[in-house]
Amino acid sequence: MKKIGFIGIGVMGHSIVMNMMKNNLTVSVYNRTKSKTDDLVKEGAVWRDTPKDIVENSEIIFTMVGFPSDVEDIYFKKDGIFDADVTNKILVDLTTSTPSLAEKIGAEAAERGGSALDAPVSGGDLGAKNGTLTIMVGGSEDAYNEVVPVFKTFGKTVNLQGSSGKGQHTKMANQIMIAGTMTGMSEMLVYAGKSGLNLDKVIETLGGGSASNWSMNNYAPRILKADYSPGFFVKHFIKDLRIALDEAEKMNLKLPATKLAEELYTCLADKGFEDDGTQALIKLWWD
Repeated sequence: MKKIGFIGIGVMGHSIVMNMMKNNLTVSVYNRTKSKTDDLVKEGAVWRDTPKDIVENSEIIFTMVGFPSDVEDIYFKKDGIFDADVTNKILVDLTTSTPSLAEKIGAEAAERGGSALDAPVSGGDLGAKNGTLTIMVGGSEDAYNEVVPVFKTFGKTVNLQGSSGKGQHTKMANQIMIAGTMTGMSEMLVYAGKSGLNLDKVIETLGGGSASNWSMNNYAPRILKADYSPGFFVKHFIKDLRIALDEAEKMNLKLPATKLAEELYTCLADKGFEDDGTQALIKLWWD
């Protein structure tokens, strides 16, 4: 099996690396805050000092960082990925980023004799922990086929969507859909609570009918426990929605519901909850 490198050990990256190692993969890791990799190293991961070192000691290199600007730094700055020889190597960005940046990385990798895939994921912290993420991939079919066995160590649904950037476009479609389910779930709970209904029973009942959706089934129970820990950060969801709206504008599309979701989440962040999980949207109505 190929030697794996992983850059960016956040909430989801940590679980993804754990699943890789459970499947007997050799993984080198790098993170800006080294201490976040300590338990992974104890489990057998190998620490590397820079992204460049990761590339030099790996054949397939995964990145999963916060924002497009972080992706740009990891790939193009000094001691970054493209400071190393990427010939015959595959670079896989799991970050939700911009389609244009994915295209730029794909072109740069190809020019240097390597390959790049943009492969944003969906499923949150639970999906990463359980190895059931949905992975949306853009890039060459040959590179995709080579990485599929690794994708399967942490993902359940994996599909090649097209050329570089198409994985990111698919993730934008995903986030547009989730924006609607998150606002709908929040307003449903507000309405049901104000009506004096038993919220546990409401969630159970709606989960058995046509209103059932992932956001409600996974996040509503957390809300009732006042658990706002981040499976996915508010600040990252705002970033995603803004990317989606920017891309829509380039295509002369109006997405009023997505725009309203972005405004609501921005309001939530302005109130100091940007580092909460996306289920914290309910705080706009509930104390």
